[in-house]
Amino acid sequence: MEANFAHDVSRSVRNYAARVDDVTSTVFIIDDDISVRESLEMLIRSAGGESESFASAEEFLAHPRNTVPCCLILDLTLPGLSALELQKRLAERNDVPIIFISGHIDVPRTVEAMKAGAFEFLTKPLRSDVLLKAVHDAIDRSREALSLDAEMRALTNCYESLTPRERDVLTLVVSGLLNKQVGFELGITEATVKAHRGQVMRKMQAGSLPDLVTMATRLGLQAVEQR
Repeated sequence: MEANFAHDVSRSVRNYAARVDDVTSTVFIIDDDISVRESLEMLIRSAGGESESFASAEEFLAHPRNTVPCCLILDLTLPGLSALELQKRLAERNDVPIIFISGHIDVPRTVEAMKAGAFEFLTKPLRSDVLLKAVHDAIDRSREALSLDAEMRALTNCYESLTPRERDVLTLVVSGLLNKQVGFELGITEATVKAHRGQVMRKMQAGSLPDLVTMATRLGLQAVEQR
């Protein structure tokens, strides 16, 4: 494997260094073969990336990890906790794309891994250019997932800052009701509705009604049918 990497590593580094040079991202490597781990770490670091390697899935799970853009290069055949079992344990972490690697084609397990959401599946000997591109794309996927998660947390925090009455107004407004109709539904004056509506727009940081509707949709708020 080392010889295969050495053959084209310099060209791959030139081509992909700009893509993998984000020091805040990390490539995790799990393989029980130390020579494979060392070769992969050398490749990732030569391309300007950060990497951490582990000999087993158990060792990886026991290691604390920061929430940063990342991906996992995972050998399909591991002693102890299997690669597919680890994939199941990470199923809810869409910010950790998994690139499976294997010394031979195992069709049943490959199909199982891909159905379970594997980002990529590569066979050894690995081509460094192909691997680095997969890493680059996986890191991008991770970064997007983390960004969406952060946006959702911020949106949820905004919603939780609303009072119960403001939440009622929000639900009715995004359902298409006019201020007068909202007031009728809640038993309050139109002026009071306008005041609550202004607070909702401010707290939700919505620039317009369409923005507010989009936010409500992302939060999964149920629209109220007009009478």
